[in-house]
Amino acid sequence: MKISEILSTKGAEVVTMAPDATIRDLVDVMAQHNIGAVIVSADGEVIEGIVSERDVVRHLSDIPSLEGTPVRAIMTAVVQTTTLGNSVDGLRRQMTDARVRHVPVIEDGRMVGIVSIGDVVKSSIDELEFERDQLSKYVSQ
Repeated sequence: MKISEILSTKGAEVVTMAPDATIRDLVDVMAQHNIGAVIVSADGEVIEGIVSERDVVRHLSDIPSLEGTPVRAIMTAVVQTTTLGNSVDGLRRQMTDARVRHVPVIEDGRMVGIVSIGDVVKSSIDELEFERDQLSKYVSQ
């Protein structure tokens, strides 16, 4: 299965926010969209970083203020990415090796979606269920 198949099912919406937005804004956006990570981007296409719930929690003790601290202060600047043509198995290995849970999808230099570890697990379960059903049909014939 390819990454393009995951995005065709879940959609290509990516929530972004400017690097100078506050951490309070970030927390509000994450709650509003019920998501675990936001791409940091001034223009909505060029990735400057990513910030996740884990980043917020890890920095809670050293953040002077959620109201005045910019997202860039806690974002991860080196972002793992993938492409539409990459396999889900390849992405699963990449996510495991890099210990990340959210990976933006880049095509022709622009962001076209984001895949979470939950999306990867769901696609794997769907694929296994399909194979199981096919084997059951074959055996029962």
